[in-house]
Amino acid sequence: MTRQIRLQTRAPGLHEITAELQALVRESGVQDGLCTVLIQHTSASLTIQENADPSARRDLERWLDRLVAEDDPLYTHTAEGPDDMPAHIKAALTATTLSIPIANGRLGLGTWQGVYVWEHRHGGGSRRYLVHIGA
Repeated sequence: MTRQIRLQTRAPGLHEITAELQALVRESGVQDGLCTVLIQHTSASLTIQENADPSARRDLERWLDRLVAEDDPLYTHTAEGPDDMPAHIKAALTATTLSIPIANGRLGLGTWQGVYVWEHRHGGGSRRYLVHIGA
């Protein structure tokens, strides 16, 4: 089963999609297999991260913002605004695909893990991600 999902992001940061993925796993009927997710953009990414304490997500966001500054004079790709090239770099440093085992009809995530789309642009936008579930 393969589905394209749209997510409207309005700001940078981690946007949890765990529940949507688990619903697709249930719908697929796959008991043991693999859920693969691909973000179809070059300025957003995917990550598995803690979903219990929001301060962990905020700390990750701030750390990556500090690592990849918007005002770096080395950037030449600037036509789409000051956050565009940093967004591409952030996506390159994180992940654009994830593979999550399915066991007993559920995503094989740990107790405190959630799956996130990580928006790297200030204005956000309509993001698409492809989900493939197979046995």
